[in-house]
Amino acid sequence: MDYTHLGRSGLIVSRICLGTMNFGPETSEPDAHAIMDGAHDAGINFFDTANVYGGVVGEGITEQILGRWFATGGGRREKTVLATKVFGNMGEWPDRRYLSSLSIRQACDASLKRLQTDYIDLYQMHHIDRSTPWEEIWEAMEVLRQQGKILYVGSSNFAGWNIAQAQEAAKARHFLGLVSEQSIYNLLCRWVELEVLPAAIEYGLGVIPWSPLHGGLLSGALRKEREGGGVRTSKGRSVEGLEQHRGALTEYEALCAQLGEDPADVGLAWLLSREGVTAPIVGPRTAAQLAGAVHAAELVLDADTLERLDKIFPAPGPNGSKPAPEAYAW
Repeated sequence: MDYTHLGRSGLIVSRICLGTMNFGPETSEPDAHAIMDGAHDAGINFFDTANVYGGVVGEGITEQILGRWFATGGGRREKTVLATKVFGNMGEWPDRRYLSSLSIRQACDASLKRLQTDYIDLYQMHHIDRSTPWEEIWEAMEVLRQQGKILYVGSSNFAGWNIAQAQEAAKARHFLGLVSEQSIYNLLCRWVELEVLPAAIEYGLGVIPWSPLHGGLLSGALRKEREGGGVRTSKGRSVEGLEQHRGALTEYEALCAQLGEDPADVGLAWLLSREGVTAPIVGPRTAAQLAGAVHAAELVLDADTLERLDKIFPAPGPNGSKPAPEAYAW
């Protein structure tokens, strides 16, 4: 497993991040524990979760699963760079969501209890909160850092302008600010290349792509369709995306077959080739899916393959492969 710094920070993380959103709703606790052990065995030290994961409002079921795994000992907590999130709805009472100082404090304490740990390595804002001033948000984060409850702060689903706002406000307070941004990013969804990715690179944020396979569409959806499988691509936005992108996916899977590589591995390897990307988040439901992600971290795509992928999945804007404003202006 390769490692890199998370953005401009000194924190060293694996090039693959283990996503835990399936733990509880899709993956049983014993299987989740086995997957996490397997991740450590493969050298993955970067785990991502959120207080809202688990399917039951206010329960933080996924965090609880991680907490019980940490409690089994064996240096599991010490070997893990633990990332969780604050913002989502944790109850109907006021200040059980968003980013007020009170909400951040209560959410952090609750996550620490569920995770059975003294500190969170990377505390991420799950979404932008336009109703709370940055002075209040950063003051709350500074207090948590002074108390030793969090070490670094990250964002998720921010626009490029939000990143600039956050970093300039932190700079004015002589605070480190954000070290990472977690965005949806994959071959089928490249919008972050316009402004989010350039902003993250400029401000020294490591980009952590979520949904790197776009809900399973990039994991061999057409092949699985022919074989009668592909649960994730048989409902919701995935089935609509399958029809919308059928032509491109046909070309993509043919290219992967020529390479002799699984489509999921190629999709992850492409992300790992992008400037500014620290680690795609993979959310395996089985040990076999985890093994594929580990292989992807070792897969290097040559220039010809990268060029063919750009033709199949063009960058956004009429002048693709350029950041804003060149992507859509002269």
